[in-house]
Amino acid sequence: MKTAAIIGAGVSGLASAHVLSDRFDVTVYEKAERPGGLIRCEYVGGVLYHLVGGHVFNSRRKDVLEWFWRRFDQAGNFTKAVRKAVVALDRGVFVDYPIENHIYQMPNEMADAVIRDLLRIAAEGYGAPGNFDEFLQNRFGTTLYREYFRPYNQKIWQCSLSSIPLDWLDGKLPMPTVEEIMSANILRSQEMNMVHSTFNYPLRGGSQFIADTLAKGLKIVYNAPVQRLERREDGSWLVDGTPYDLVVFCGNIRQLPDMVRGSVSWGGGLEQDILSLQAHGTTSVLCEVDANPYSWIYLPGEGCASHRMICTGNFSPYNAPSKKHTATVEFTGQLDKETILKQLARIPYAPHYMAHHYESCTYPIQNGNTRQCVQAAKRLLAPMGLHLIGRFAEWEYYNMDAAIGAALDQLSSLPD
Repeated sequence: MKTAAIIGAGVSGLASAHVLSDRFDVTVYEKAERPGGLIRCEYVGGVLYHLVGGHVFNSRRKDVLEWFWRRFDQAGNFTKAVRKAVVALDRGVFVDYPIENHIYQMPNEMADAVIRDLLRIAAEGYGAPGNFDEFLQNRFGTTLYREYFRPYNQKIWQCSLSSIPLDWLDGKLPMPTVEEIMSANILRSQEMNMVHSTFNYPLRGGSQFIADTLAKGLKIVYNAPVQRLERREDGSWLVDGTPYDLVVFCGNIRQLPDMVRGSVSWGGGLEQDILSLQAHGTTSVLCEVDANPYSWIYLPGEGCASHRMICTGNFSPYNAPSKKHTATVEFTGQLDKETILKQLARIPYAPHYMAHHYESCTYPIQNGNTRQCVQAAKRLLAPMGLHLIGRFAEWEYYNMDAAIGAALDQLSSLPD
């Protein structure tokens, strides 16, 4: 049996290891002391703390669902929930998500303006947007763009929305027609087409339970940050001196040029393009909050710097002690505790600080050259037996199911 090394024990690395394990002797290298990557959790005062966001599972892909549920007891270990999200606009206005389907919950003046925008779009058409910013205005109109879509996305990405390419949108945003929006508002029907309109969530342990379960049975070397990848004359690789026939890199692609220096000739400015890739980090703040029925609360308003609250305490009754309500408040960038405390005072449901964590790479930022750059790297490296899979290996904003799908797509058909 040939050997394979997986760099990183996040969801992408764990899924890759399972996909290859029936054909390769697989070793996973993980720099931390436990698996999980961006989905890892810990407990603070008896409360489950998602260190980076709040991760749930569902998928439109049948093969991903089948792969996942072969490894988990859905009935015994998971609860299924209906997503209940809300947009907290300025002036204390709460509108259910997706906001365009709940115009009837807005103040009359705002609702009238949104309807006028939609009627104009229906008459004139959507036009031909050239970027993310133009898409938001053309699809949803000036009022929704101004009140929600622009400020919310600006908080997350903190760059010009016009620099984000259209192909980034695939599967990430609803694209309803005016007819569908008006129908939803008149019939007051619930949006169930989004991938996470319903979601599965572990009864205990949150997404760390998923990582720990997937890690069982795998050969994982913890506390082992890989420093060097060297390609040998026979086409195999040395991973910090240990030989492997195949390497799957699930780390940050910006670190790769230095790791493979002397073994890969990038050419054509590709190395510089990789090193120039941009990302944001996230400060996630665990809080005790007032009781509320929500799973996500989006915060587009200028009154606070946070872009959303994820009420992970509502995901499972075992995520917090009885009668205690908790949430993770997210901020783009690194904030100190003093700034966090000032910001929490501006956020709904009276969040009370418990802990915070900063993760330096959470949101990969795409521009018109990003996918071309990563695809060029893949075309160069794959024939050499080095494969890129994962959010920051591919510079894609992958959810858990998309990370699993990428491993299935790229590794299932590899020759033994």
